[in-house]
Amino acid sequence: MKFLWPEALGLLLLVPLAALLYLWLLGRRKRLALRFANLPLVREALGRAAGWRRHVPPVLFLLAITAMLIAAARPTAVVTLPSQQDTVILAMDVSGSMRATDVEPNRLVAAQNAAKAFIAEQPMTTRIGIVSFAGTAALVQPPTRNREDLIAAIDRFQLQRATAIGSGLIVSLAAIFPEAGIDISQFTYGRDQRAMPLDGARKAAAAEKEPFKPVPPGSYQSAAIILLTDGQRTTGPDPVEAAKMAADRGVRVFTVGVGTPQGEVIGFEGWSMRVRLDEDTLKQIANITQGEYFYAGTAVDLKKIYQNLNSRLVLERKETEVSGMFALAGALLALLAAGLSVLWFHRIL
Repeated sequence: MKFLWPEALGLLLLVPLAALLYLWLLGRRKRLALRFANLPLVREALGRAAGWRRHVPPVLFLLAITAMLIAAARPTAVVTLPSQQDTVILAMDVSGSMRATDVEPNRLVAAQNAAKAFIAEQPMTTRIGIVSFAGTAALVQPPTRNREDLIAAIDRFQLQRATAIGSGLIVSLAAIFPEAGIDISQFTYGRDQRAMPLDGARKAAAAEKEPFKPVPPGSYQSAAIILLTDGQRTTGPDPVEAAKMAADRGVRVFTVGVGTPQGEVIGFEGWSMRVRLDEDTLKQIANITQGEYFYAGTAVDLKKIYQNLNSRLVLERKETEVSGMFALAGALLALLAAGLSVLWFHRIL
């Protein structure tokens, strides 16, 4: 547990002082009681008839003061709370290598089925958007709560050549922030483009409609991106630079890798190509944006990953101020102390 105002913890020194004051008052009461002439009156003054109960209300009241003083220090703790995720963008690779059958029935169908199951598990309050990317990227379904439109968009996927992972990320950001003026044309220059200047993302951000101020990575709780690919970038913007754009906007990117890191030769209709999963880049994207990387070797793995992602988006662990809980505990203890005192002794403490 941490404290936003630890200086206030010094006030806890008042608690032992209050306890000493209580003990002093008990001793003073005993000395006054000894002045009585007969034993029954002495017993009444000492409160022996009440026994241990006479100490319960003061102890509860001291605990109440302690809880309230801790609340004043504004404690924080890592707790599991419902996620505030309102928008989830599924960015899915539709390059030609997704027809490979190492993931049954093939990578594309397995990814489509897993995405549909993920959509079905999301709360109805969550808007979901679909981005497909190969040589270029496109928003095939703007964020919506209509599950039928989402399923139809996934079923319309058409395989294409090349893989532009960076374009998929940028189009996803443009879908999350439609009023930010993120123009994909400033980043994608054609199928043969292999590199992007290191400051390209920063220059493009400066061209947005409103002045852009970076925020801490992972701090934007209203949206997340789930990116699935089975290959490595062959065209388009640098995906790491695109990930930095997402990090500057606080958007987390969860990456899912399908395929083999060692590489595999895939043939189709008389032509063949070698496809290798670029796990290093996917891990780097996840790390930069405070997301997480997952590897899916089979259709079952892919389905489990989406189920895992669903639970992470619905419930998440984060550091949260819990001073209200201590304040509530203090108030309840104070009320209990007063109630027992009235019930047993017909007075408040």
